[in-house]
Parts: sequence; C-alpha cells; structure tokens
Amino acid sequence: MKERVVIAMSGGVDSSVAAAILKDEGYDVIGISMQIWDYSAENTDKFGTCCSLNDINDARRVAEKLGIPFYVLNLEEEFKRDVVEYFVSEYMRGRTPNPCVPCNQKLKFDMLLNYAVKIGASKVATGHYAKVIKEGERYFIRRGVDRSKDQSYFLFNLSHEQLKRAVLPLGDYTKSDIRRMAKSFGLNVAEKEESQEICFVPDNNYEDFIRKRVDEYRIEEGEVVTTDGEVIGRHRGLPFYTIGQRKGLGISYERPLYVSEIDVENNRLIVGESDSVVKREFIVENVNWSIPQLITSIRALVQIRYRHNASEAEITPLSPLPTGERIEVRGSRNVNNTVKVIYDEPQRAITPGQAAVFYLEDTLIGGGWIKEVI
Repeated sequence: MKERVVIAMSGGVDSSVAAAILKDEGYDVIGISMQIWDYSAENTDKFGTCCSLNDINDARRVAEKLGIPFYVLNLEEEFKRDVVEYFVSEYMRGRTPNPCVPCNQKLKFDMLLNYAVKIGASKVATGHYAKVIKEGERYFIRRGVDRSKDQSYFLFNLSHEQLKRAVLPLGDYTKSDIRRMAKSFGLNVAEKEESQEICFVPDNNYEDFIRKRVDEYRIEEGEVVTTDGEVIGRHRGLPFYTIGQRKGLGISYERPLYVSEIDVENNRLIVGESDSVVKREFIVENVNWSIPQLITSIRALVQIRYRHNASEAEITPLSPLPTGERIEVRGSRNVNNTVKVIYDEPQRAITPGQAAVFYLEDTLIGGGWIKEVI
C-alpha cells in the first residue's frame, strides 16, 4: 500500500507544488485546508494572505487538477485560542509576538497531525522551504537551499515526534523552481502573488485589530521618555509599539529616535538614538532543543527574527544539569529551559516576544522566546 500523507494546502503556489511533488513521488496524498478565520466578521473587503474563502477555493481547484481528495477542516476556535489570543496578549504585555510559530506547532503539526492519524495517514506535509533530516535516531530541521525563502526559523518549536512525521518537499528547491514547476503541472496558482502580512489581520492594521479585542480601559496613554529621562511626548498605548521602531512615534525631536524599551510597569515608552537599540546580551526562555539539553556553554549561530542574518554567539544554560547528566529528547517536548545568549557583535533591535533560533551551520539545534534584553 502507498504511504498516506496529508498535505496542508493554503491555496498558494508553495503548498500546491508540494502536493504535486508528493503525488509524483507515489504517496497517497490527501489535501486539507484549514478554515481558521472568518474574514466576513472583520467588516472589510480585503482578504488575508492564506486560508480565506478565495484561497480555499484555489486549493480545491489544485486538488481537482492533481486528482487527490480534498477536505476543509474547521479550526477557527483552536486558531482563536492558540494563535489570536496569544498574539493580542503578547502585545498587551509589551512584547512583539510571532504568530506563525504557534500556528505551525499547534495547528499544522498537532491538530492536523492528529486528524491525519485518524484517517490513516502517517505524516503531515507542508510547503515550508526547509528540510527534515535524520541523523542516527534523531530528527532535525535544516535550512532550505533557497536562503532568501528559508522558513526553518518558524519550525524550531516542533517536538521530536512531530519532526518524525513531518514532510517538507520544498527544501531542495528555489522559489523560481517552484513557479516553473507549478506551470509544468498546469496549476492555476503558478503566478499567484504572496504577501508578508499576518493572515488574520487582513488590512494590516494591528492597532485596530487589538483595540477590537480588548477592553478600552486596558489601553492607556502614557509618557514618552528619552533614555536620559526627559519627557518629550505621549504614547497612544504600549501595545502599538515595538523595539527599534522609528516611524509613527508621534513625537518631534532634533534627532531621530527609536523605541529602545517598553516599560509596562510604569506605562512609559523609552526612546533613544540609534545606538540605544544595539545590544549583545539577552535571555531566552522555554527553549526547545533538538540536541541533548545543554550542561555547558556552546557556540552557535543565533537568529532573532525571520529576516535577520544569524550571527555567532555563545549560549549558556542558566540552570545547568548536574555534571555528566543529559536529558535526551524522546518524543516529548524538551522545554522550560532558560539560556543566556551573548553575541560576538552587537545586534540591532533584539525584541522580547520574538523567537531566538539556534543553528550549527545550516542545522537547527534549538530555539526559544526572547524574555529580556540585558
């Protein structure tokens, strides 16, 4: 019997070609789109970048072209709970969230995987530009060959068991390869545009999105203060700013100023000149390791946001295990570790709430969430 694989189809060119590749390789492919957001409730005529009704219809047409079964799985409640509520609450805490990470971990490689098992599938595939490799008994994520599209960063939080069941067909291809392949397969999405916007914020207006989902009294105006302590203006609510931001501060000053700190306790926005957002040291919490848990410091490349060029750093466990003891990753998430990262060279806009992902060359060895900058 052919091995059955469920492919998450967003209606874009990447997941569509991934489905075609799997079909060509002889898998028993089942296409599934996740209904995660009701765009009609937003009172806007602008659709999101994936999983809208238009996108689901595109995915359905691709499945028909490929001759594979296609289903729509309603995960609106789960998406609201695990992604949207996290997104809003992080901004309310003065942090900058990355919703793509929990979406991949909890929906695509958790809920979708559970559904796949129920219908006799052994694995879940996606259109990410990354690769799953096996070394000995351990599975790892490796960067895709197209470094401009590499999406391994978003997958750091997958457990070992999830990696065992993940299929990433696009890791050895470039974006231009995928466009050409889509045309050769005769897919209607070959020239479909893509966007970098968050899919559930269809008009890209984060402020309006957050205001609709929290009580008005929870968002308060406050002081804008320089790093020298000078009050120079008022902010409209801390959730609407992020570290390194320059535009949209609503202040006038003789020199360019940037957000250097979000002081939630005192409801103050701290701003400074360019060098105030350049740092070397920070704390990362809830680290998920693909290698055995650290007992001593290691050197690795550390990436602090999706479009950041990973740079050399030293990673030190803050609560090391007793000498000689190592915790192996065997099917459960190896989390709740906290480490200190020190870059060799200062980096710009290290931002609490964002993911810090660790690599040895092109192999992802772990990652966690930036807690604070030192």
